[in-house]
Amino acid sequence: MKEDKKIKKEQFIIESAERVFEKVGFKNAKMDDIAAAAGITKVTLYSYFQSKENLYLAITYNALSALNEVYLQTIKKNETNSGMVCTLALLETFMDFCEKHYFYSEVLLEYFALIRSTSAGKNADKMTDAAKDSAYYHKLQELHNLPFKWTVREIERGKKDGSIRTHLDSMLCTLHGWTVVIGYVKILSASGDNATPLFKVNLKELKKVHLKMAEIMFGVDIL
Repeated sequence: MKEDKKIKKEQFIIESAERVFEKVGFKNAKMDDIAAAAGITKVTLYSYFQSKENLYLAITYNALSALNEVYLQTIKKNETNSGMVCTLALLETFMDFCEKHYFYSEVLLEYFALIRSTSAGKNADKMTDAAKDSAYYHKLQELHNLPFKWTVREIERGKKDGSIRTHLDSMLCTLHGWTVVIGYVKILSASGDNATPLFKVNLKELKKVHLKMAEIMFGVDIL
């Protein structure tokens, strides 16, 4: 019972920290502000999280877990469809996720930038001690390849069922899809609450273009 209470308290602190980080950003956020948002003392906060970096990684873990969950839901929903249909659905799922959880998309991009800059964590010199000591950082490493692996698997399934060109490199296609979404996220950031951000282009129409271009790349018209 005590362990359950501790887990709930920890999650409440993470959710409180998320609101602070989303409002003022990582650099401007202070542990005092997070403690106040959670309604606890700073001493209590530090008994759960020893650093601001660890808290941010905990939020990142929640973000990646949420993304993985919607990926699994999409895969299950499309298990009787072709590999191409499922692959395009995963791309759309990722864009939908970024629209609905923009802050999560930001922290995920920052995490993957950290992974790249540190050679997947092998170059410890480029990591802070707080990150290296974070239990959430190690949890993230167990999960961060799953969206890529699942997408590659669906592309490979599409090659086998004839819905995707067999000569395409599955990982290159997966990374191409992620770079498309990263660009989409950047436009979301630039547009803010505007419905027509750049050159009066509706984001829903831009999403359709991205999906159609992916369909053309795979080489089979499913419409």
